[in-house]
Amino acid sequence: MSEHQEETRAAYDGVVELYASLFADRLETQPFARAMIATFAELVRGTGNRRAADVGCGPGHLTALLGESGLDAFGLDLSPGMIGHARRAHPALRFEEARMEALPVGDRALGGVLAHYSMIHTPPAELPALLAEQVRVLAPGGLLLVSFFATEGPEPVRFDHKVTPAYSWPVDRFAALLTGAGLVPFARLLHDPASERGFLDAHVLARLPHPTAPVDQSPKP
Repeated sequence: MSEHQEETRAAYDGVVELYASLFADRLETQPFARAMIATFAELVRGTGNRRAADVGCGPGHLTALLGESGLDAFGLDLSPGMIGHARRAHPALRFEEARMEALPVGDRALGGVLAHYSMIHTPPAELPALLAEQVRVLAPGGLLLVSFFATEGPEPVRFDHKVTPAYSWPVDRFAALLTGAGLVPFARLLHDPASERGFLDAHVLARLPHPTAPVDQSPKP
């Protein structure tokens, strides 16, 4: 585990109860995020594969929301404190401690991956490898919904997040990373900040395409 991951884990372990109390409303005050998550859930159901991972699940509130939306959802998080809280709060659901770049999930196993502000602490140089891991676990046609803080400048911006340092991203740059990982971004929502941080809030929905069938170029009889 890298130094920044150890720092992130320790930081979130130290704010479990406070963090959980702040997000107990399950997006009731965040209509844009709520709409994108509902769209994600509907599209995952449409793939026929309802297995979905909430990566960086925190206290498990969105994992529960995905379950209520008809998905076979489970939560993964770096912080053992968050996983413990999630298990107590939602005993019917599965939660495991895991790193986002080493998911305990088989290849092509999932219809969807939700990353709700859970990639924001990853340094830019490490993000391509992290995205490649999300692609590994998605079945063809599977969906990835990533939410993050957005900047209007040309480069990612490191800032002092209330828990531990984080990064905001130009939306086009982030979408290009998704494309480079083999995904097809097809919907995005960008809106004014829901907090005093001042960054825009961004939600990008991408799909893993089905393999293209090879063209039969053999001579016809």
